[in-house]
Amino acid sequence: MKRLFYVVITLFLTFQVNAESLPDFTSLVEQLSPAVVNISTTTKAKVVHNNGMNGNIDPNDPMFQFFRRFGIPMMPGMPGVPGQGEIPESHSMGSGFIISQDGYILTNTHVVQGADEVLVTLNDKRELKAKVVGTDAKSDVAVLKISGKDLPTVKLGNSDNVKVGEWVIAIGSPFGFESTVTKGIISAKGRSLPDETLVPFLQTDVPINPGNSGGPLIDMKGEVIGINSQIYSKTGGFMGLSFAIPINVAQQVSTQLRATGHVSRGWLGVVIQEVTKELADSFGLKDAKGALVSNVQKGSPAQLGGLKVSDIILKFNGKAIITDADLPRAVSEAKAGSTANITVWRQGQLVDLQVKLGEMPADTSVASSKDEGTDSKPSQAVNKLGLSLSNLTQQQKSQYGVSHGVIVNNVTGLAADIGMQPGDIILSLNNVNIKSTKEFDAILSKLGNKKVVALLIKRGDTSQFVTLKLGD
Repeated sequence: MKRLFYVVITLFLTFQVNAESLPDFTSLVEQLSPAVVNISTTTKAKVVHNNGMNGNIDPNDPMFQFFRRFGIPMMPGMPGVPGQGEIPESHSMGSGFIISQDGYILTNTHVVQGADEVLVTLNDKRELKAKVVGTDAKSDVAVLKISGKDLPTVKLGNSDNVKVGEWVIAIGSPFGFESTVTKGIISAKGRSLPDETLVPFLQTDVPINPGNSGGPLIDMKGEVIGINSQIYSKTGGFMGLSFAIPINVAQQVSTQLRATGHVSRGWLGVVIQEVTKELADSFGLKDAKGALVSNVQKGSPAQLGGLKVSDIILKFNGKAIITDADLPRAVSEAKAGSTANITVWRQGQLVDLQVKLGEMPADTSVASSKDEGTDSKPSQAVNKLGLSLSNLTQQQKSQYGVSHGVIVNNVTGLAADIGMQPGDIILSLNNVNIKSTKEFDAILSKLGNKKVVALLIKRGDTSQFVTLKLGD
């Protein structure tokens, strides 16, 4: 009995010690919650015309009833569909945070992109219409403005000083549940994601779900160090991996958006790839580091500045280029028109170059492992439809005779059940033309309670709509 007593006491004391060692987030939440907002958007219904195609539609037609029931827009030209149809009104939700007392708000571009109306709900339940000051798709940062004065604000920190393993919290509106607080730690820094070469993401294990996008990631000093942006998920819900845009990156973008409404970035005009150990050995480079130039675009700043195919870029403006992902970030941070000092490994020796940077066009990569005619790295992530997708190269678009779409790499689950195959081209999702895997994922994440999705698939010379049932 005495031994049992000692065991109980020991367990009790251990629990007390562990409980006391855990951080207390209450003061942080009380301090910052008033500055975190819920963002709801409305995209108005649009009429789609079909170049004069006419026809009569029978409301009793099973196809009509199917599309009407699940809210899927009908494609003009489909059997029994008249020459015009309507894309229904849509709504989405996200989060944001106030950075100035006069009402400037930071959020994600994908939260407000394409919206006709943006409504901000404050912590005290006031609802205010917001103006979109500017958006930047490449960083996924957007700036909104609401009318007000003496509004509660957050304090912005320095994301460069963040350490892996430190405690952080997120405040947002997952699934519409406003002012939800979740906690975790910084899991990694400088993460590169497919098609996201300009942002060195902060990886965390903070539970983030749809609706959290655009909300703040906060450290134990009560400072915002990131904007919660993405999750890695096979189900659409949190699976232990979430990614935030470092606040230093967001501030740089925000400053330009508030000043001019758009972001100007430096442009080099090279296509690069990773330097593997095998490649490093073949080029006589001791360590596998840097960015290997696989193509130099004609007339680009890189060509005019003397960069050549097979150069390995090791430094850019004094900053070491360790991986190929470091270069696009470094170039994008430099001013267009400025002269960049670049150190390359060329034919067994170091060569210093000076290159006058151009301004990156809106639809052009800064310096990446892909360009308009270069294959992109296929995404390994499998979405909830059971599809692993990658972007089409310009060569593939010409080969398949399409102007847009994404290509299927692997098929499992629901998609495999209906007979989809690797090599299929997905042209549209629920009547929205797909231009990239990022756009596909964004549309898929906004499906809400829809039970069925419609895909337009091109296989060989044939295009056909197929449907996927998401659940009962």
